[in-house]
Amino acid sequence: MQRRQFFSLLAILALAVLAASFSRPAAANPQAQAFYFTPTPDADGRIMYIIKEGDTCISISLLNGVDLDQLRLLNNLNTDCVLIPGQKLILGTAESAPTPGGPTATPTPLLPSPTPFKGNGEVCVVLFDDINGNALAEPGEAAISDGAISLTDQLGKVSLTGTTSASLEEPSCFLDLPEGDYNISVAVPEGYNPTTRMDYTLPLKAGDQSTLDFGAQISSAAQAEPDSEGGGSPLLGILGGLVVLAGIGLGVYARAASRR
Repeated sequence: MQRRQFFSLLAILALAVLAASFSRPAAANPQAQAFYFTPTPDADGRIMYIIKEGDTCISISLLNGVDLDQLRLLNNLNTDCVLIPGQKLILGTAESAPTPGGPTATPTPLLPSPTPFKGNGEVCVVLFDDINGNALAEPGEAAISDGAISLTDQLGKVSLTGTTSASLEEPSCFLDLPEGDYNISVAVPEGYNPTTRMDYTLPLKAGDQSTLDFGAQISSAAQAEPDSEGGGSPLLGILGGLVVLAGIGLGVYARAASRR
């Protein structure tokens, strides 16, 4: 009788243990789970990785999906690939996404304008005898003196006058002229007609040495003056000589006739 009660008690205990095992929740896996956060680009778009203790180039390459050779190239590492914990490695550069609606122009600050260089220049004027009237200064065409020169700037600060020189080697020059735009004009002397334009607008820069050629040709009236001053044309002189000779011949003939 006691044996039966003992087995019945064991059976009850076994059922209680079995029931407790089904009602108890399953224990969680005590193994810790590792998390890795992919590095994000910094302000200039570079993706950086901070070296940790035990890192190698191969482990960093596999962990971040970066080619090993590229990792060495980006960080100027040799084949030994020596790493120091705490230092940063460049994994790559992130491409910036295009801004909707197109790029936005960043206003550029206005810089102060540089002070323009100021200096002096030189203008020389030549009036040449344009013998053939082709408006070109050619060898054999001499300079004409006493032509009136006027030089003024468009700001009204410079107003100079002069006369043309009779020497091509030493023309009439205006020195130490400040930079600016100048109007130069020449009036030909009496007895000449201009063969070129007699006024010119010249922009003068610092250091410039400009020579302007103006042409003139002696007028037809001036060419006829020597003939009128000589007392007549050559034909009239010949006829006068013949008349004189004829008069002398008649006088000689009259004397001979009277002696007879």
